[in-house]
Amino acid sequence: MIKGLGGASIWSEDLQKLLPFYRDTLGMKLGVDTPGFVVLGDPGAGPALALGTHSEVKGMAKEPQRHIVSLTTDDIKAEHARLKGAGVEFLEDPTDGGQVIFATFKDPEGNFLQLLEFKTA
Repeated sequence: MIKGLGGASIWSEDLQKLLPFYRDTLGMKLGVDTPGFVVLGDPGAGPALALGTHSEVKGMAKEPQRHIVSLTTDDIKAEHARLKGAGVEFLEDPTDGGQVIFATFKDPEGNFLQLLEFKTA
């Protein structure tokens, strides 16, 4: 029986092209660090994001809007300003979507990500 989402993976031609962005720029913590594969976050404590080197992946993302990884924050305006100041390319600045505020940006290989801030009642 499927119990829920364990995580998502982003594959690259070379993990070392993506890892500094996710670890250093975004500030995500390494939970697993092996040659060619890492897990960001605490494995087993909820959904985590994995990055890895894959022999069939070459160059920039060709359809980056097909899968968008969402990262939650409790202060989207501050995170947006911090990341923009670090040179992160945003496709969409914070936008009110009703119950959630979102902002869409790219990683170094062109994969789309979103910041999400859920509104509290």
